[in-house]
Amino acid sequence: MLRALAVPLLLILPVAASAQVVATPPDASTGPDTVFVEELTWTEVGARVRDGVRSVIVATGGTEQNGPHMVLGKHNFIIRATAERIARELGDTLVAPVVAYVPEGGVSPPTGHMRYPGAITLPEEHFMALLEYAARGFALHGFENIIFIGDSGGNQRGMAQVAEKLNGEWESGGERARVLYVPEYYRGNGFREWLLDQGIEEDAIGRHAGVTDTSQLWYVAPEQIRPDARRPGGGFEGSGVSGDPTQASRELGEKGIELKVETTVRRVCEMLAGLERD
Repeated sequence: MLRALAVPLLLILPVAASAQVVATPPDASTGPDTVFVEELTWTEVGARVRDGVRSVIVATGGTEQNGPHMVLGKHNFIIRATAERIARELGDTLVAPVVAYVPEGGVSPPTGHMRYPGAITLPEEHFMALLEYAARGFALHGFENIIFIGDSGGNQRGMAQVAEKLNGEWESGGERARVLYVPEYYRGNGFREWLLDQGIEEDAIGRHAGVTDTSQLWYVAPEQIRPDARRPGGGFEGSGVSGDPTQASRELGEKGIELKVETTVRRVCEMLAGLERD
């Protein structure tokens, strides 16, 4: 009987022994001058945590129609650029790979952005599971501040709910990790109000693929804009454009990106200061 048990035990022991986070070598380098997790090796990430990096940005974008003049990955290009700036201004902060698959509408029948070729959607519960396990993984590996920001309105509810769920669990369990959800990145950065002050009409600013979106993408990734395809309202019924992208400019986009970054950095610092007081 003992001999019969010996083999299963031998098989189990290596699994149990490996069920720990692998230690970073003491001489590991922190790697090149990048804040992007995907551009680092695992030893470089471990070395950064060893040296005091405790925050990581989980940024959500999307893959959706943006009219005939702007690529489907608009949100991803914009938030990758803003997340890098935010991370560098905060210091001791990394950026996770941008989440490009988010809720964009139904499939059967097609609703929302899924009525347009090229859009990609996730049901809300799967989007939330993705966020949850990204955050759990970073917490496991020594990150204490998991910062959620989203460049699309449809991402906000899921991020808020996951933050509430994990913070409740971690706080009651005495864990140091927490999720800092920053809705002000998307709503409350002041860009729309600033555009109105510049004399741009509300109808021209629009709600989708108009002045705000087009200007920001033009600033961070001008090659992703089709300037000659810009038309008020997209130029035809069902274009997917709300607003007048012909009034967009790289200069306006620079201000929009600046406001997003400033607002988010300020809000994260306020949240971290509040946690320290508690």
